[in-house]
Parts: sequence; structure tokens; C-alpha cells
Amino acid sequence: MNTISLHEHADRAVRLENLGIKIIRYGLAIVLIWIGILKFTSYEAEGIKPLVEHSPLLSWTYGLFGVEGFAKILGIVEIAFGVLICCRPFSPKISAIGSIGGIITFITTITFLLSTPGIIQPGYSFPFISPMPGQFIIKDFVLLGASIWTAGEALNASKKV
Repeated sequence: MNTISLHEHADRAVRLENLGIKIIRYGLAIVLIWIGILKFTSYEAEGIKPLVEHSPLLSWTYGLFGVEGFAKILGIVEIAFGVLICCRPFSPKISAIGSIGGIITFITTITFLLSTPGIIQPGYSFPFISPMPGQFIIKDFVLLGASIWTAGEALNASKKV
């Protein structure tokens, strides 16, 4: 029987934790950058239209920028936040700014759960959310948590530099 020493177990746990940290940070950045790039397509601009046009926080933007114009602005912002988050190895403060941007982004998208028609699956009541847009939006709670954690970690690291 192969037994693992406590030291080997601790080493594996630390390696897993460090891998998880990297996946959380850079996975968050990839999501922001990738979705930001998609905002430059007409299908994505139209895809977010029901979310934005019913949002008390964002509906006014269509009057100023139009559907595709606002989507492109949003895309630039999301890409910028993702790139800033990736700066953690050489500038924790800059990375923290990107993460705080992620926090604002995901708090905003979570509010769509309150304002977008069709969140609840037709024929059901809460907590039965629809696949689109309900389940599409609810994942942003995890992205919000990742943003909060990366912001806190980066801010803490910036004190040490």
C-alpha cells in the first residue's frame, strides 16, 4: 500500500491551491477579454440588448451611443479590466484596479436578474430561472466572487511591494 507522507500531502495541497489561484485570476481575465472582444460583433450587441434596454442603470446608454456603439464601449472597458488583472505579477495595484472594475461589472450584470423579462422560467415561479437569460446571468455571482478575491489579494500584495 502506497502511503503519502504529511509533507507530500501538504506539498500537493499547496500546488493545487497555487494552480487554483492562477486559474481564478487568469480565467477571470480571459472571460472579460473574450466577452469584451465579442462586444464588437453585431450578434453580441443584439444579444445583450434585452438586458441593457430593461436595466434602470444602463437603458439610457442606448439613447447616447446606440446598441452597437454602447456594446463597443462596453467591450473596450471589459478588455481593459481583463488586461489590468493580468498585470498582477509586476503591478498588484494596477491588477487591483482591474479587479475592482470586474466587481462593478458583475454587480451591474447581476442587477439584470431584477430587471430583465424572462428570468423566471415560464409556467414556474422563483427559484426556477430560465436557461436564457436567467442561468446565463446567475454565473456572474462566481465571477463577482473571483473579482472580489483577486482585488483583495492584489491590494494586499501591493502593501508588501
